[in-house]
Amino acid sequence: MVFVDPISRKLKEELDTIARTDAPVLITGETGTGKEIAARYVHLNSARRSGPFLAVNCGALSESLVDAELFGHERGAFTGAITSEAGWFEAANGGTLLLDEIGDLPQRAQVKLLRVLQEREVVRVGSRQARPIDIRLIAATNVNLERAVEAKTFRQDLLYRLNVLTVKLAPLRKRKGDIAPLAEFFLNHYGARFGWPDASLSESALRKLLDYSWPGNIRELQNVIHNALLLAQDAEVTDVPLVETIAHEDDTIDFETNLRKTINEALARNERDVLKRVTQCAIICAFEREKANQVRAAEALGVTRNEFRTHLSHMGLIAQRKTAASPQKTTTEPRGATGLGVVRIGYQHFGTLAALHVLGSLDERLRPLGFRSRWSEFSSGPAILDAIGKGEIDFGVTGEAATVFALGTGVPFYYIGHEPPAPCDVGIVVTNRTIVSVDDLRGKRVAFSKWSNADHLLMSLLKGRGLSPTDIEPVYISPSLDLVAELEKGVIDAWAIWAPMLSIAGARHGARLLVDGVGQVQNRQFYVARRAFAIGYPNVIDALLKEVESVRDRRPVSLAPRLAETRGLNLDPAAAQRYFDSLEFQPRAMDENVISEQQEIADAYFSARHLPSRVLVSSAVWRSS
Repeated sequence: MVFVDPISRKLKEELDTIARTDAPVLITGETGTGKEIAARYVHLNSARRSGPFLAVNCGALSESLVDAELFGHERGAFTGAITSEAGWFEAANGGTLLLDEIGDLPQRAQVKLLRVLQEREVVRVGSRQARPIDIRLIAATNVNLERAVEAKTFRQDLLYRLNVLTVKLAPLRKRKGDIAPLAEFFLNHYGARFGWPDASLSESALRKLLDYSWPGNIRELQNVIHNALLLAQDAEVTDVPLVETIAHEDDTIDFETNLRKTINEALARNERDVLKRVTQCAIICAFEREKANQVRAAEALGVTRNEFRTHLSHMGLIAQRKTAASPQKTTTEPRGATGLGVVRIGYQHFGTLAALHVLGSLDERLRPLGFRSRWSEFSSGPAILDAIGKGEIDFGVTGEAATVFALGTGVPFYYIGHEPPAPCDVGIVVTNRTIVSVDDLRGKRVAFSKWSNADHLLMSLLKGRGLSPTDIEPVYISPSLDLVAELEKGVIDAWAIWAPMLSIAGARHGARLLVDGVGQVQNRQFYVARRAFAIGYPNVIDALLKEVESVRDRRPVSLAPRLAETRGLNLDPAAAQRYFDSLEFQPRAMDENVISEQQEIADAYFSARHLPSRVLVSSAVWRSS
């Protein structure tokens, strides 16, 4: 650990004191602040240093097998238990056990954990024999367990048992003095691997690091240094790839201060209808949180049920009450000069919605419903979902991995439907003749768009070969044909990408297909919508899907060349037509098989700690009825 900043030096004194005891410890802090490293430091400086140190992520444990994982099981205790096995507690005997993300532990397991801490013994699943254990337990979490107790998702008596000693890790933005030594450590680590043992940061690059807010903390700093060395031209790093995200809130800032800041920023950007949008956001959040129970949602917001119903009615989420004095009016999105409501649609360079945009026929179908379309182009699916989360668009199409990550980060969207799978339309291309299999990607620089279907394919291929993302050098970058030149120069070793750029790279630039998605991924495209819009205007959603279906029936000959020219990729007419012919234009409802596929993807990413929390795909499926 690095203890340069005064806050960190004080932390070291605290950890040294804790290490001399044997009491349970609760470590809290934001994601990426080094909770596991702090736990390991306590272990290595304790009397148990010669014993094992084991860390288990509670959020990654299957709820049906959590007891067997933690406390062990006997042979035949459940289907698949062909041998008796010790659990994490027995395996850590004589040493230290870290239960990371303790807040994600199911409540049933919380009861058993409480008894284990009280009795200092475990009973395996399928057995009645108690087995004594001798461990030190350290728990870690990035959530407020006191609030979890209030929400009745965490047991108060268990919290009392865990927080005998409490350590709170400060975020990196509050201990600026650690940034330079941590950066130097990561420079030395990755510099040695890349053949630059004398790697260093320029003054401007270091200043950029010091001025950054570090929402991802130490883990983000590590990734930034890693990527900076991948992209550097020599041993002195003159630029660092920082991407400003939503700033983390200081613990001392209260709700009203944060709300005031958000509103001031919106006003500074000249956002329109700020009051209306803030009010609608509060209504929708409460309505969804209370599962459409109007009484509880109204109570949560501190308004009467009648007031709440009035808001729902104005937003089109429930039918307005008819009165004898006035006829019922319908409500729509803000209207423009045409008097029509606006459907804001996001589309990517190619695909079904890009074709719909080029045809220009959607407005004819929307006009009888009182709407018109407004189109925005995006480079990737994650960008479309980000725009939905910000309330900038209402409808779009994206891939199977991006939707899962959007759920994990709280984007309020619905799965509306999906296109048939196209596994051959995603793959990995290379120019290096020495790379002939996925195994050869070990230690190689692989470029891909984060959270994309290409990301999902790459992770699936690595897992199938017993590899992990740490076995490659990831280069996160938006899709561009310029990357083929980077392949040829050896700046990157492989590129995970999707059609039509997948075929363009091979046909025009000599890149070779290493592997595609056949037998690995489904590579589905999903139609997604902003939740408030889908709830309020189901008839518009139906009209959008019907217009997509109509393209399948029409398939105008002139569309493919126009699509290629509009996107600026300069496809030859034959290649453009082949890609256009491969599109199904068959939006299908989300059935149980597709939902199950998506849930498997979500669970895999959560187990790999790529998602901040477990997500339930079925909760985000739109039911038009």
